[in-house]
Amino acid sequence: MEKILIADDEQLMRQLVIDFLKPEGYEILEASDGKEALDIYDKEHPDLILLDVMMPGYDGWTVCREIRRESTVPIMMLTAKGEEIDQLFAYDLGADEYITKPFSPKILVAKIKALLRRSQNEQETHEADDGVAIDRDARQVVIDGKNVDLSPTEYKLLNYLMSNTGKALSRRQILNQVWNYDYYGDLRTVDTHINRLRIKLGDKGRYIRTVRGYGYRYDGK
Repeated sequence: MEKILIADDEQLMRQLVIDFLKPEGYEILEASDGKEALDIYDKEHPDLILLDVMMPGYDGWTVCREIRRESTVPIMMLTAKGEEIDQLFAYDLGADEYITKPFSPKILVAKIKALLRRSQNEQETHEADDGVAIDRDARQVVIDGKNVDLSPTEYKLLNYLMSNTGKALSRRQILNQVWNYDYYGDLRTVDTHINRLRIKLGDKGRYIRTVRGYGYRYDGK
């Protein structure tokens, strides 16, 4: 049975989510503040975390940052903070999804199921190509035997490109997949992160090719 940790200081909100998740067969863990969330995470090792931002003690940003230091567990921010800058900050910290309150419980359940499936698939596979390797269990990129320090967003970007090696991906496709299906931000965000990623990949950055007027393609050779 998959465990889901719900961290939110509002008991009514936790109960609403529980009422929709329990019939799906998930084991539910509850935390009313950030410190409790980290304690439960350390003891129970949940399969997915639903994380509010505004909590006493440690806020959701801090909890997300601390968990991402050591784990790739799926993290979904569930918060009333709906500004674009908050969403981008969450993705840069390593959150996998961002849902604003109020929300559709049925959509929430569907996204949780999709996120758990994606996480399981990523953990089962390793991928290497001409000196560039992704260890999805460790969420680590290795180039010619040396670890490369990527931000969570840069990691997700490279992972998506390499998972579609040889396929031209539009900027919109990349934005939707790496940032979020619900994010409709500036497409130049993709260009900025591609440039940073190429720099960090060094000589291997040439594998990420620009498709003029469209997007990018990872060739790996």
